[in-house]
Amino acid sequence: MTREELKVAAVAMLDRAYVPYSHFPVGAALECADGTVFTGCNIENAAYSPTICAERCAVAKAVSEGHRDFVRIAVAGRCEDFCVPCAVCRQVLREFAPDLEIICLNGAGASRTFTLSELLPHSFGPEFLGHTTP
Repeated sequence: MTREELKVAAVAMLDRAYVPYSHFPVGAALECADGTVFTGCNIENAAYSPTICAERCAVAKAVSEGHRDFVRIAVAGRCEDFCVPCAVCRQVLREFAPDLEIICLNGAGASRTFTLSELLPHSFGPEFLGHTTP
């Protein structure tokens, strides 16, 4: 999948977001090393803490289908600034892909690319527990 196709897939998820409280839709498209793509959207909850972000939705779908080798993710929002993953999503992405490429889009369709290590420097991962990611 090309970078442009991945961005289009993330933007397409904006309309599926369930955001009755924040009115801040986010879409994500996560590409695996084998080219498989998993999409996600944010799903809010009245109790707030059970809310799931678009990035974690895509990761959960991928892992539940046996995929754990991620190469890049596109994250789309309708905001003026670039839509970057929250801290919790950064940590979840770090679990599986410390070198992940993150393409962040704004509402105008412009993008800015980061590495996960740029967004989450000095991160904590499985190796600190004496494990490697299975």
